[in-house]
Amino acid sequence: MHIAVSGNIGAGKTTLTEMLAKHYGWQAEFESVEDNPYLEDFYGDMHKWAFHLQVYFLNSRFEQINKLRGGDKTIIQDRTIYEDAYIFAESLYKQGFFKERDYNNYRALFDSMIEFVKPPDLLIYLKSDISKLVKNIETRGRDYENLIRIEYLKGLNEHYENWIANYDAGKLLIINVTDLDFVKNPEDFSDIVFKIDTELHGLFS
Repeated sequence: MHIAVSGNIGAGKTTLTEMLAKHYGWQAEFESVEDNPYLEDFYGDMHKWAFHLQVYFLNSRFEQINKLRGGDKTIIQDRTIYEDAYIFAESLYKQGFFKERDYNNYRALFDSMIEFVKPPDLLIYLKSDISKLVKNIETRGRDYENLIRIEYLKGLNEHYENWIANYDAGKLLIINVTDLDFVKNPEDFSDIVFKIDTELHGLFS
């Protein structure tokens, strides 16, 4: 199976992906962050580096998907290729950080790639309010993320809500993590696991 964890910056995707991989014995695949050559520059000058950053993410995600195709292991993926286009690129374009020419070029590239992509068997969406996102971002202490603007996060959240409201590619599990702490509270993590089991296997299988 292919399980994917989606959500805004700071929602807890990477941490939950790690925990679920360990719990179920799944193979975890993470997005390229620490070795991303554009990320720090992007948060310093979003107008200049938005196109470069999004093309890098799109290419790395497509390479990741191709590597996973045909495997016999259950994969849990930190963020999806859909988010690259429908959330981040579109939000950057609507907020004025993407020139129309660059955005059209990007979407044409995405549309060509998506023909070869199969949706995940289960999409897990971590829903969170802005205050929780900001708190988590501050806690993990990545220097370049100190430059993230609140308005940028709000714009991303709006795009996530619109995307999820219209998502029909497969099974969808929405988990509101605003008041959860699945790292420190075992009950919160157990509740998430129960919901995943129910989606994947039903209550009594």
